[in-house]
Amino acid sequence: MTRQGKHTFVARAPRQSLRRALLLGAFLAVGALSTPALARDKPSTPLVMTTGGPVQGFVQDGVHIFLGIPYAAPPVGAWRWRPPQPPEQRQDVLDATAYANTCPQVTTLGVFAGPTSITEDCLYLNVFTTTVGDGNGPGGGHPVLVWIHGGGNVDGASNDYDGSKLATGGPLGSATVVVTLNYRLGLLGFFAHPALDNEGHPFGNYGILDIQEALRWVQRNIAAFGGDPGNVTLGGQSAGAQDTGANVLSPLSADLFHHAIYQSSPPSVLPSLARALERGTNFATAAGCPGTDAGAAACLRALSIPQILQLQGTANANGPYINGPMVDGTIIPRTPLEAWTTGTFNRVPVLGGNVQDEGTFSIGISQYFSVFASFPNTAQVPISAEQYVASLTAIYTGPAGPGGTPPAYPPGTDTAVLAEYPLTSYATPMLAYDAVTTQPGTCRANKALGLLSQWVPVYAYEFNYQDAPYYFPPMPGFLPLAAHTIDIQFLFPGWHGGALGVNHTPQNTWTTGEISGPEITLSDQLVAFWTHFARTGNPNGSGDVPWPLYTTQAGAPAYLSQNIPSLSTFTNAQYRADHHCDFWDTILVY
Repeated sequence: MTRQGKHTFVARAPRQSLRRALLLGAFLAVGALSTPALARDKPSTPLVMTTGGPVQGFVQDGVHIFLGIPYAAPPVGAWRWRPPQPPEQRQDVLDATAYANTCPQVTTLGVFAGPTSITEDCLYLNVFTTTVGDGNGPGGGHPVLVWIHGGGNVDGASNDYDGSKLATGGPLGSATVVVTLNYRLGLLGFFAHPALDNEGHPFGNYGILDIQEALRWVQRNIAAFGGDPGNVTLGGQSAGAQDTGANVLSPLSADLFHHAIYQSSPPSVLPSLARALERGTNFATAAGCPGTDAGAAACLRALSIPQILQLQGTANANGPYINGPMVDGTIIPRTPLEAWTTGTFNRVPVLGGNVQDEGTFSIGISQYFSVFASFPNTAQVPISAEQYVASLTAIYTGPAGPGGTPPAYPPGTDTAVLAEYPLTSYATPMLAYDAVTTQPGTCRANKALGLLSQWVPVYAYEFNYQDAPYYFPPMPGFLPLAAHTIDIQFLFPGWHGGALGVNHTPQNTWTTGEISGPEITLSDQLVAFWTHFARTGNPNGSGDVPWPLYTTQAGAPAYLSQNIPSLSTFTNAQYRADHHCDFWDTILVY
């Protein structure tokens, strides 16, 4: 098994300013729409009746595609910061051939997301299916995969997730009805304030309530799209994995889904309601809406989306008021660690894991803004030795709790981390920083999977392939490797982040291209695993080959390594040693 590739960055002479400008201009001009959104001239699907009215999409390569179906009413005006409401009933046929609005966002993380949306009318979903109308309730129809996009719960959209290959199952998998959705983000999706919380409705985790409403839409409607409402898998990547976990924790999601996929990775911590209330109150004050009465709530709901986004953050960073999913006591009644330890959660089979180089995603974002902030002088390296020491010192002398909350790390923690990850052990400071920013999170995931395995079947993986196309532009000294998000394109072909993302292969070159050759083989394998899991709760379909059931038993295979040229396995002990988990167990606060 090859888990750490060898990479050499060849420094190139600086390009001429005109050439840089032309390349950047061409890069920025690339459109945001993926193939399905451009397919209005394709054959129409049969008419499908939903509880909201009839819809008609288009057929492409044997897949029936329905885009932009409302699953809830627009959360505008008095419905802002309230649970989602049913969509308007229609008599006319909905033209479901183009993606609908994305949810408001401002922090686009380089080329990951965007462009910025200021449209609250965004609660729409999309359906990809090979058959229409043959689902006859539980036991009839294809399994269903409901997919939640990532983006830190502040950005992203369903629009770049072409579910066609998953819908067919590819050459090795099972036909599956795929549903992707948009949900409220940032301060509109995750916000606590006394004036709102005291109105007598579920509060705080509005984005999670949206996902639950989409799951209810699936229960009511998916049989008409050939799906089985009695066999639904909920999954997502990054924030989508965290939101999947929030629904596994939530009693309000009971019986709405039957399997869970955590792609980078299962949640182990969530911040408290107290922290969210503090941030929400501070936001309201900054926005000119002081107080905790109905007048403050009305003031907040009267704010324009640009006013909210101005305080939410900038293109490259969140502001001080942002929350993600929080332990509110009702929607999410307890912390992940408490739930995974005591078994008080919706017990469904789990598929979960991470990529080998989660940390290079944030490294690339930081360098992207650094490079283009000083354009055309683009000679910055991802991180210097001095920056490495300064960054770790700042992190590990600060707060250790969830979301930057107390307690503080004990004195000497920064020194211990620097000793565990000395620069002398790595070819570059970037590779050292990749390791030290990846492995705390992957050890948290290992702890979560271990606890979950006491109660439900767990299938764990690590994506180790380090040469896939990447959608950021080339930058001096930067190597994406197996970066956070890089595995999405193996399940959703052509995925490239947001409107400015362009897949480059080889990595860190200007040559564009999608996965090819043996990468297609890996994609076929992953699509088969995901769709078999949706069908049976086991990525193999049945048995334990090639993907073993997770175990902590000494010497037994526990993780699947997703790699090229072949899949392989490794033990839990090997995983923990590779990720320094014994060390991080003494550092991390849950």
